[in-house]
Amino acid sequence: MPACGQMPGREASDQALDSRRAILPAGPPSDFFTARPVGDPIGEHQRPRISHVQVADLDRDGLPDILVCDATANRVSWIRQFPRDIYTEHTITSEILAPAHVEAVDFDGDGDLDLVVASLGALFPDNRRIGSVIILENDGTQQFTSHVVARGVARVADVRAGDLDGDGDLDLAVAGFGYDQGETLWLENVGGWAFTPHVLQRLSGAINAIVVDINDDGRLDIVTLVSQEWEEIWAFVNNGGGEFAAKLLWGSTNPDFGSSWITVVDLDRDGDRDILYSNGDAFDYAPANSRPWHGVQWLENRGRLQFDFHRIADLSGASSPQAADIDGDGDLDVVVVSAYNHWNDPTARSLVWLENNGRQQFTVHGIASSPTHLITLAIGDLDGNGTPDLVTGGMHISGPYDRMSRVMVWSNRGAASRR
Repeated sequence: MPACGQMPGREASDQALDSRRAILPAGPPSDFFTARPVGDPIGEHQRPRISHVQVADLDRDGLPDILVCDATANRVSWIRQFPRDIYTEHTITSEILAPAHVEAVDFDGDGDLDLVVASLGALFPDNRRIGSVIILENDGTQQFTSHVVARGVARVADVRAGDLDGDGDLDLAVAGFGYDQGETLWLENVGGWAFTPHVLQRLSGAINAIVVDINDDGRLDIVTLVSQEWEEIWAFVNNGGGEFAAKLLWGSTNPDFGSSWITVVDLDRDGDRDILYSNGDAFDYAPANSRPWHGVQWLENRGRLQFDFHRIADLSGASSPQAADIDGDGDLDVVVVSAYNHWNDPTARSLVWLENNGRQQFTVHGIASSPTHLITLAIGDLDGNGTPDLVTGGMHISGPYDRMSRVMVWSNRGAASRR
């Protein structure tokens, strides 16, 4: 596996940002979002560390709910919306060590939504093989049975479900972040909640393992983001029969680039799948702080697993970019949060949206500077008014601690009507 040097798919980050950075205009702040905390309040002397939020109608009552991973409470919870606009938090389990990601999927095909959970085992760096993968089986009444389907692996940052071997059941793609040692693997479903592991790559720092048909051949592939000193995006191309071929899609020569998240989405709506990519991680520094090269990229799919790099925004501490038509003009905009920023500056932005002019040229609009330390973002029409709302989670590893949050809902009152 390549560790350094120039190679196909790899770019020196400083050159890439200097030569390919478009003019990034700043627009006026956006005031059409109304924010409020939902779920349990912050307890006295608590510093929330929400690692992931996801919008899903868990009870299938027609009202979107919110799933939450709380990394220090070892808790996966369900913030149920019922009735409309009333949110109540319920603990699903408090026995998963440092849950990092939760996905709602009908894993056993019985018509309800189960939960697939990635467990780091410990939030802070640790070389022990303490990660695990858990499936929480829903009995149909939102009572869950826990199945630990992989244990003793490198700290697991992400797990996603999909039929990777084409045999009709759901397998799992796993990002084992680890610390000095990590791995990307897939877990073959052999029935009875048993899985056979297959290692795809042994690199530390795997953050995402997204199951998607990236090359449009009808088979599900795995796209991974690998951080640490690698700072690379890989595709594991499905050749059928459970066999995968590794392909480097993009990489930085800056070992401190700070890869933080990828999302696969057809941003330009040309029929193929692009990659939104944020670099804003500063977790290794004490205190955690931003870097001048942090921001958001769009990797444009040009076919044949070739991607063009476009810098679309500068943002200190950028994380969790998501695409949605925020302003209702028919194209996809981008929303992104900031986890590590210059928080002693009250104008430092923790939440922004990038307005697409329809030609994938973006104007940056600030949404909020408070709360700070936002690391995870989900999008869904929570209030049923036809516009995408936002959900954010706060990760308060370091100070200042004067503008904290756990889980916030940002209701979109309609950007188009305010133009």
